[in-house]
Amino acid sequence: MKKNISLFLMLFITVFTFAQKTISGKITDDDGVGIPSASVTIEEPGKDAILAYGITNSKGEYKVTFTSPESNVDLKVKAFNLKSLTKQISNSDQTLNFKMQSEATEIKEVQLKTKMITARGDTISYDLKAFNSKNDRTLADVMKKIPGIEVNTDGTILYQGNAINKFYVNGKDLMEGGYGTINNSLPKDAVQKVEVLENHQPVKILQDKVPSDQAAINIKLKNSVTMTGRGEVGTGFGEPWLWNVKLTPMFFGQKSQWVVNYKTNNMGEQVENEGNILAFGSGWEGKRSNISQNNWLSVENADAPNLPVKRYLLNSVHYLSANYLTNIDKKKEWELKANANYTNNAVERESNAITTDIQQGIKYNTRFLNNFYTDKLKGELIFTKNAKKGFFKNTTTFSQFWNADRAFAERNDKFGYRYGNEALQSPTSSFQNSLSTIIPWKEKMVNFKSYISYQNDKQVLEISPANYLLIPYKEKDDDEIKNMKFAPGSIALQSFRIKSLDTSHSANISFTTKGWTFTPQVGIDFSTDKLTTNFDAITEDNKPDFSTLAYENDLKFTRVNPSASVGINYKSESWSLFSSFPVNFNNIKAEDQFRNVSKSLNKVTFTPNIFAQYSFASFFKASMSGGISNNFGDIQTAYAGYILTSPGGFSIMSPENPIPQTTTKNGGVRLEYRNPLNNLFFNVGYRLSDAKNNLLASSVVNASGISMTEYIERENKRTSNSYYAEIGKYFPKFKTNASFSFNNSLSKSQLIRNTDLIDNKTDANTLGFKLNNTYFSWMSIDFNATKTWSKQSNAYLTGNLGKIEGYTHNLNVFFYPLEGHTLGFYWDQINSKLGDTKFNNGFFDVSYQFSWTKKKVDFELKWMNIADRKVFEKVTVEDATIKQTTMQLRPSQVMFTVKFNFK
Repeated sequence: MKKNISLFLMLFITVFTFAQKTISGKITDDDGVGIPSASVTIEEPGKDAILAYGITNSKGEYKVTFTSPESNVDLKVKAFNLKSLTKQISNSDQTLNFKMQSEATEIKEVQLKTKMITARGDTISYDLKAFNSKNDRTLADVMKKIPGIEVNTDGTILYQGNAINKFYVNGKDLMEGGYGTINNSLPKDAVQKVEVLENHQPVKILQDKVPSDQAAINIKLKNSVTMTGRGEVGTGFGEPWLWNVKLTPMFFGQKSQWVVNYKTNNMGEQVENEGNILAFGSGWEGKRSNISQNNWLSVENADAPNLPVKRYLLNSVHYLSANYLTNIDKKKEWELKANANYTNNAVERESNAITTDIQQGIKYNTRFLNNFYTDKLKGELIFTKNAKKGFFKNTTTFSQFWNADRAFAERNDKFGYRYGNEALQSPTSSFQNSLSTIIPWKEKMVNFKSYISYQNDKQVLEISPANYLLIPYKEKDDDEIKNMKFAPGSIALQSFRIKSLDTSHSANISFTTKGWTFTPQVGIDFSTDKLTTNFDAITEDNKPDFSTLAYENDLKFTRVNPSASVGINYKSESWSLFSSFPVNFNNIKAEDQFRNVSKSLNKVTFTPNIFAQYSFASFFKASMSGGISNNFGDIQTAYAGYILTSPGGFSIMSPENPIPQTTTKNGGVRLEYRNPLNNLFFNVGYRLSDAKNNLLASSVVNASGISMTEYIERENKRTSNSYYAEIGKYFPKFKTNASFSFNNSLSKSQLIRNTDLIDNKTDANTLGFKLNNTYFSWMSIDFNATKTWSKQSNAYLTGNLGKIEGYTHNLNVFFYPLEGHTLGFYWDQINSKLGDTKFNNGFFDVSYQFSWTKKKVDFELKWMNIADRKVFEKVTVEDATIKQTTMQLRPSQVMFTVKFNFK
């Protein structure tokens, strides 16, 4: 491994240091006035191969860095209404000034042709028309086909493999990271171009002072004032009766923007995730997160297949959201944003599994039938000033959950057949407020940040009858493992409540000189959690006795963390550096006097992190990163009373365990290339991570697959190494966008299962291919394929037992036999293999769409799951078990849908 790393670093360094040369100078007209926006290209002599390029600034100045093995290169200068220049120059660093002569040309006929990809500075612009097909209707349809850009299944937009940090429409951030609604519902016809803002620092006062390695997306509309939106209304034939309604009107003006969104269906579309925050901006803006519940308890869950969600999701969802932005001052510096969404969702899921426990040499069958009920409300109010002379942002968020889960569970094992009804109620209230302000003070900047969060979670888990549970346990002074015997007809009840307060306050001051920015900071974090739990049930022989304090918790967990740090950042035309060197004074205390819990930790830690990026030869970016982090656990690792976290078994913590300590070291190198002149993008990199822990998971698993888990004091490590590469190119002659990606990950970890120490090693590989073609006027193709192969090995998974192979592809072909008519064919193929066990799962859909072009209305008839495949099968490997699972799918269904734009 060390040899591989060394070779990679040598190659990495060689790429951006070999023969780099810089040409700079000034381009003027006959009168000596600088010419802006002139293009300067460096080409191989006698060839039409561009090595690098640059654009002159407003003063006519240019700078081009390139790499070439040739002794001479050609330099070409072009500008509108001026005579082009070509000069062969030596391959060396030099300063060259040029004077261009006017050249008046009589133009008999003018044809305007927009270049599909253009670049100016850190902004790359894509002409949407160059990448769409006749069947595309929304921004998301086209975004998936743009070279260098990917859209994950959860809606996250990636540029060069990394998530974006902002999503703007006409330069405004209406959605505050929850951009899924706009991406999925903005008509493509309203969009002029998509801009990628590389190395984007969203806080304007920090631009040119504190660099960023993330990109942002700006959607530039055709009109500065746009009223638009997308709607669908559909009904279908199936069991039960199907419906689908989507109504998303939008308005984008110069002073205000708004989006209202209502979506409901029972046909398998997961529309409720559109409100998730996908881009988090800059840490200087304060703290934001997707609000989630503290779900310690759970019913037993049916497995979900690794398929597109629409194939298996049995749902009934209503999702309503509204987003509003307005400027509240004449200078348009202050913005008020109000966001709210409500979700009501019911999901049904079912699976059957045969599990082979290799360690114990047993098999058992399980069947789970779930009903999940989601009922949640979220509201957010944001005040922002983002100007060159100051920054202010205050975000207030309130969330309320009324969720509930149900399960019917069956087990068939050496103890016989058993069934249980499981019910979980999970109400949660949550409040957060985040404030960040940056105030200029002479040549300095002062930043204050404050974050307060309060959350109240309550859960009650009920299992009936209680004798469905056969949980292993040990009596005191007895090493024999027994199973709990509950009284027939009795009910097991686990209650849980946690109240959490989390605060963080900091202040810093920044000094900037010659491109360097130094930011000393002091801060203090304080959090406290109050946990109360109780388990109640009746056993036949009163063993164990659940009335004892061992099955309760009354724990207070407090963390106080003062810190001091200095940030060092540098920004130049070629280099970006940002780093932080914090010293943390960690003070942690956990107390539960009735269970003899009295733990504390006082430790000073140094957790530096650094990122450096070098841009060269116009098209390349090379970067290196590294850091150290510490985690000292939380309340989930400090309690001592038994908690039935799931009907699958109790979780236990020894009161004698110390506070958990995990130290993680990570590093990585990366090389990027993006050339809009030949539509080629690629990135390659290596990451490593080494985590050292002082506690190790130890579980006792019985013949029914039910376990009891505790953590013991034992040093262990988890390591991970991964290589990745991606290359994408658009071929304009063939109207084709193609990309390949590869990822290899090798990880090692440890655990104890039934007193045996298991050293796990997992080697996972993924190869991906994507193709979009619109060459023919009568047909377009979208194709995505993924090949995976992995091997998990340990003392029990030997030979090919832990070797799994998989193949997945998604093919969409559209035919256009007549103007306004579209025939669609859809093929999802999912194959898996473990040893001689193979599963091949194919799904086919067909559609017919008539487009009323004048009114921009589509009428679609679609038949999904033509073969009426009822179940999906897969095989999984986990530690010392192999599980073969059969999962319920959506039946065959026919939908008729009317789709339209609001304007």
